[in-house]
Amino acid sequence: MAHPFGTLHLIVNPRAGNAAARKALPELRTLLQAEGIDHEVHHTDRRHHAADLAGELAAGGARYIGAVGGDGTVHEVVNGLLAPDGTAVGEDLVLAVISAGSGGDLARTYGLDRPVDRLVRRHLSTTDTLAMDVGRVTFHRDGVEQQAFFANIAEVGWGAEVVRKAERLPRATGRLRYLLAAYAAIRSVNRQDARLVLDRADVTVPLVELVVANGQFFGGGMKVAPRALPDDGLFNVLAFTGGRSQVFTLTPKLYQGEHLPNPQIAEWQSATVELAPDDPMAVEADGELLGTTPARFSIVPTPLRIKV
Repeated sequence: MAHPFGTLHLIVNPRAGNAAARKALPELRTLLQAEGIDHEVHHTDRRHHAADLAGELAAGGARYIGAVGGDGTVHEVVNGLLAPDGTAVGEDLVLAVISAGSGGDLARTYGLDRPVDRLVRRHLSTTDTLAMDVGRVTFHRDGVEQQAFFANIAEVGWGAEVVRKAERLPRATGRLRYLLAAYAAIRSVNRQDARLVLDRADVTVPLVELVVANGQFFGGGMKVAPRALPDDGLFNVLAFTGGRSQVFTLTPKLYQGEHLPNPQIAEWQSATVELAPDDPMAVEADGELLGTTPARFSIVPTPLRIKV
């Protein structure tokens, strides 16, 4: 039986979450068959392969695209579904997120961090969708300006250094991997005065960490941006201005979303953010290390919808 959105194309990262995506696939397929949902599976075998697959499927007429993995898999799929100018590669595209990775933070914002049986019966088999904001970030790598889209959260400073450190640690360590990387990143943070240009503000702050949030969660469940709404056309922007260890010491509160208000965290709602500190700072998005500042972030009014 065909779903109203057509065949569900599952793009699976078999390595996501210490092979959690690959292990979840048999149950997922059995449940989809029981619900009568036509589907096809497409495995990734290299970095950025999910983006290539998503782009090829959408350009070929596929409408219903599922990302099976963590936030990195979603990141690649979103980048594949959008052309460089932010327009969709296909028509009436619907993104399904099946969280089976080490992060799954975008899924948490939408309430999709559910057991696979509930996800299939109450979400994937229905026609409910929501509009989906996407962020665009321009950054520099090897002296060349580049760009990427992101669905969840981007960071400058400490958080990007955490991603850099985490990439060198075994994924089998789970959440401990993130905490070890977070501690190690303290010494790598280049805290400095940085000018932030936003929609309605132009301020200079002693910056240790900048969060540009479309979704609410990052780092495997930290509710870093509790006032972020992923469909309001604005980022929730947080500038951590305390000492280099500020974000790490706030970790217990971050998991509960209780770090705000804080006199050492400045907060804005803005559709754009840009900064160009004197010493380049690392930039990441959706858990993917991208490059360094200068960087500019902006909301892209895409026609993508997310399956809820």
